[in-house]
Amino acid sequence: MNIVVREAAIEDAQLIAHLTRTCWNDKVAATSSGHHESSERVCNDLMQGGGFILLLDDEPVGSVRWLPLDTDNNCWEMLRMGVLPAFRGEALSQHLLEAVIQAAQVSGIEELRLGVRSDQPRLLDLYAAFEFELAPELEYSHANPDEPAPHVMRRFLKN
Repeated sequence: MNIVVREAAIEDAQLIAHLTRTCWNDKVAATSSGHHESSERVCNDLMQGGGFILLLDDEPVGSVRWLPLDTDNNCWEMLRMGVLPAFRGEALSQHLLEAVIQAAQVSGIEELRLGVRSDQPRLLDLYAAFEFELAPELEYSHANPDEPAPHVMRRFLKN
């Protein structure tokens, strides 16, 4: 099994939108905006922040993105991380997490944040294993206003 995580390019916007919608299907509540992910939004996110694509034997099986926080240039918010259903249970998402953490450190970013949907509390342990901590005092800037607020987690980086 050959695992590669590569940086996403603008040309990958359609692929990432497709991966996100497919990863969300039957996994995330139907009210999630991830089900309606568009290549235009992905393109915008990649231009403002960045992303990675997870490849397994040269096949795209997952992705993640990040955006700089509007109020703090030293903080990135991670969003839309997902692995296709057929490839779950193999701890592949850790490769995406590690790639974002490393990219942030190389870029001198001091903090990473992410939101965990309130209906997916099992993910809290996954992120905690990567030194993310619950931060109930924070709001996730990409939260869907039509859904319960997600749990915000943060990790301070040592550069």
